[in-house]
Amino acid sequence: MERIELDEARLQGQAEIWCYMFSFADSTALKSAMELRIADIIYSYGGTATSSQIASCINDSLTSPDITTLARIMRSLVRRKIFTIHPPSNGGDPLYNLTHSLRWLLHDSEQTLAPMVLMQNHPWQMAPWHYFSQCVKEGGVAFKKAHGCEIWDLASRNLDFNKLFNDSMACTSKFVTSAILSGYKQGFNSIGSLVDVGGGTGGLISEIVKVHPPIKGVNFDLPHVISTAPGYNGVSHIDGDMFHAIPNTDAIIMKVLT
Repeated sequence: MERIELDEARLQGQAEIWCYMFSFADSTALKSAMELRIADIIYSYGGTATSSQIASCINDSLTSPDITTLARIMRSLVRRKIFTIHPPSNGGDPLYNLTHSLRWLLHDSEQTLAPMVLMQNHPWQMAPWHYFSQCVKEGGVAFKKAHGCEIWDLASRNLDFNKLFNDSMACTSKFVTSAILSGYKQGFNSIGSLVDVGGGTGGLISEIVKVHPPIKGVNFDLPHVISTAPGYNGVSHIDGDMFHAIPNTDAIIMKVLT
């Protein structure tokens, strides 16, 4: 009996290793769905669509979508409960439905995680994960080992990546802004000026100033970030390096993504 239990445990361990080896497939399948805007397509059909309907919206008039590959992506995400699938009553194509998880990935939604999914699965962001063992042996920063520079330097030289990074930071700020405003509203009443250090494109500080208009807001970040920040009433954009100096204000706010 003990031998049988040991063999079963070993087999279970092997199955778990296989799952770990291919766990990257889930995130890359999700990224593919974001790039193809599959969630938005299904939403445009009222929350339910067939693979043929999805493919017809992916078609860019230059190429025909590969239905087989699309089906593989959909099966992977159905398995992870990102989509649900239902057989049609008339024997036609199966129907894919949006789930509560997928509604967080609609590109045009006010609260969406789509930019963060795309940024975290960008090849430049994935490469540093392959350098962790080297960091253990030698120390150092994985991103710099992968690319020869820090992420901020890479973003400053590539406008597309800079926008992707800024959009991803902005979308996560929206989730915490309401909590900050409701949980700390009395604290803001005594502040005359406030700087958001590493404030990105200014989403958080602009919302604080909107609710507390007496506050003079300052959005502080690196030059390549500030150069793309939109204008907000009551907010000044200042570029610089927080490791050298920050603007002089009554208070400082920093949001840390962990």
